[in-house]
Amino acid sequence: MTEALWALGRGTGVVALVMFSLSIALGIMARSGRSFGLGRFGVQDVHRVTALTGTGLVLLHVVSLFFDPYAQLTLIDSVVPFLGAYRPLWLGLGTLAVDLLIVITGVSLLRHRVGPRIFRTVHWATYLLWPVAIIHAVGTGTDAASSWMLGLVAACVATVGGAVAWRLMPSYAERGQRRIPRSVARG
Repeated sequence: MTEALWALGRGTGVVALVMFSLSIALGIMARSGRSFGLGRFGVQDVHRVTALTGTGLVLLHVVSLFFDPYAQLTLIDSVVPFLGAYRPLWLGLGTLAVDLLIVITGVSLLRHRVGPRIFRTVHWATYLLWPVAIIHAVGTGTDAASSWMLGLVAACVATVGGAVAWRLMPSYAERGQRRIPRSVARG
């Protein structure tokens, strides 16, 4: 049973990292106003589903590690960063990521009540959450040094990096057009 809990904790953590990487990339792409076949609202829907799936997997990741005697995760470890007995820095980064995730998820679910300004401000914290989660996975994961995990992390970083590059490119509508300064256009 202990081995199954450890495998469940590791597996859900790895898949959550993939889901959050996809969610970040899709969120960036949806915000760009461009899409690739799904339309902007389709990309936003897939973004939400991947984010909520990742959140559920993180919940399962943490809960399974509570019951795993090897991980020795306590309730305090899951809420207050950097107090854990097992790899306190790396576990603390995971705790910090979970704390950020709780705030971001709560505000996202209450988006219609908190207003767009607060939602956007809090949602920017995902740009902190994601790299902290990546560092946590590389630092504390038992598979961190394995080639498949390093390849997976590289793919996650490339996916988000590609989305950022996509977002920074001029839009398709602007390609081939010269911008005329307003002062010149007014005559």
